[in-house]
Amino acid sequence: MDLRVMGLESPLFHTLHHIMDMSEDSAGDKTHNAPTRSYVRDAKAVAATPADVKEYPNSYVLQIDMPGLKCGDIKVLVEDGNVLFISGERKREEEKEGAKYLRMERRVGKFMRKFVLPENANTDEISAVCEDGVLSVTVKKLPPPEPKKSRTIEVKAA
Repeated sequence: MDLRVMGLESPLFHTLHHIMDMSEDSAGDKTHNAPTRSYVRDAKAVAATPADVKEYPNSYVLQIDMPGLKCGDIKVLVEDGNVLFISGERKREEEKEGAKYLRMERRVGKFMRKFVLPENANTDEISAVCEDGVLSVTVKKLPPPEPKKSRTIEVKAA
């Protein structure tokens, strides 16, 4: 697939595309300096979890599709003071007696996303709500710093 056709010419998309197209056999081959299997698995988990990020005057809102997941299957953490980490696992439902899959298209497995929050994000004011299969994480903004007022300094005679 030519990424330029889709307007995705950045090196990041090229690297992700390359990683996604690697076979499992070549991912474990260390002879040509390939990424490890866990790196490829994590890259797939990130690439398979698209997100929308919106900025409002008083907050940032991240929206991520999480169809079929319960609230307990999703973890939202703040790491290193300003990194928002969203992860979880989508599990395959148990097969019922006598049923067999004819087609399996829904993704299963772990997913994760990391977002570096801006300096004005209030990490103490983060809320997460999952409704109708969409996780909405709201991060409140810190109030802008007050401008320093000018002051007059008295000059004394020596």
